[in-house]
Amino acid sequence: MQVLFETSNKLIRNVSQEFKRFLYERIDWQGRLTEISGARGVGKTTLMLQKAGSLNLIVPGQAIYLSLDDTYFYEHSIIETADEFSKIGGRYLFLDEVHRYPEKFHGHDWSAELKNIYDKYPELCVIYSGSSLLQLFKGLGDLSRRRIAHHLPGLSFREFLEFNKIAQFPVLTIDQLRLNHLEAAGAIIDKVKIFQWFETYLQFGYYPFFIESPDHYISRLKTIISVIIETDIPAVTDIPFDTSVKLKKLLAVIAGSVPFTPNLTKTGTDLHITDQRTLLKYLNYLDKAELITLLTQEAKGNQLLRKPDKIYINNTNLLNCFSVKPEVGTIRETFFLNQTSVDNVLTLPSNGDFKLNEQWIFEVGGKNKTNNQIKGLENSYLALDSIETGYGNVIPLWMFGFLY
Repeated sequence: MQVLFETSNKLIRNVSQEFKRFLYERIDWQGRLTEISGARGVGKTTLMLQKAGSLNLIVPGQAIYLSLDDTYFYEHSIIETADEFSKIGGRYLFLDEVHRYPEKFHGHDWSAELKNIYDKYPELCVIYSGSSLLQLFKGLGDLSRRRIAHHLPGLSFREFLEFNKIAQFPVLTIDQLRLNHLEAAGAIIDKVKIFQWFETYLQFGYYPFFIESPDHYISRLKTIISVIIETDIPAVTDIPFDTSVKLKKLLAVIAGSVPFTPNLTKTGTDLHITDQRTLLKYLNYLDKAELITLLTQEAKGNQLLRKPDKIYINNTNLLNCFSVKPEVGTIRETFFLNQTSVDNVLTLPSNGDFKLNEQWIFEVGGKNKTNNQIKGLENSYLALDSIETGYGNVIPLWMFGFLY
């Protein structure tokens, strides 16, 4: 346990407390079982280390950070570690990378151990993190009634500005954008040259690690894509290696023509996938891994069995991994979809590009885009690029990056 504390304390000391993600304030850290999921590289580990550090400033040693892919857990279990931690007065157990925990014996995976900890150690608050694919994990321990689940996306445009010490602004709501965007935009553009930083964000700003080595950002993203497909997805779905190859090919097909309108028969034939349900399952894997985003006309129903009407790459930074110069229209729509989908439900309307929460229609485009495609539609808006401020139902596209 001493070695674990030494490693934990070293990592906590080295993490910066200067910038905290929006989710930091949303989480009730007193919850007995808290899940933080998200794609690789979005900052889950940093978030946990920051909170562990702040807790230890109040009561030294009450929090410990453990990465479950550490070699220590080849021989030791989570529950015996929790038992020892509890006996010395520990209270907050931060467990990172749970999906990479080595199973000790058949029928007792990490979720079963967390369930036992929850039942046997009521004095402990367990905060665990893992891949965004955790929702696909069919664990042996039923945590659904015990855990409070949170999801951490990549940086919003608003967070990107704060992270780079350019400017700090409050979160805007959808209602503020719809009803009061002119005043909100004015308060922002008085302090920052929006377009200079917006273009940078679209290329390099979604994953916080861009600041470590900007020149190697795209190559690192490509590596992350490979690790997600070859390691993370198999870890929670038990798919064989040849399926990982098909997932890579499927992602390449989608990226070659985004937004992709799927022809399941043709795509299945091209990839030698004869069963349509299997192809839909693969699309669901890539969606849950936050490599793509599936868009349908209806928000309800079984997503796994439903054919998507359009498919996007998850965010604009990933677009640059597949194309030297992505289409500007694709970049705009991808940005809008990525930023608005964090706290809203998006579907594909009959007219317009996106419908939010079954209430509002949005058409996305450049500054010369007209109302023609949404003319006469109630609760319809234009989200336009290359404008600093809007008017009426015309809202600057960049402002949708301030929703979290």
